[in-house]
Amino acid sequence: MKKILTVIALSATAFGLQACNTVRGAAADVESVGDCVDGVEGNC
Repeated sequence: MKKILTVIALSATAFGLQACNTVRGAAADVESVGDCVDGVEGNC
């Protein structure tokens, strides 16, 4: 039973870390589009 709970806890942690990376990546993409619209050189 202890092994199952450990696996579940580790899986939940891994999924949580992946979600953070996804949000950061999305924010970077939105910022890049904003820079392209503003005419910042090298971002289009």
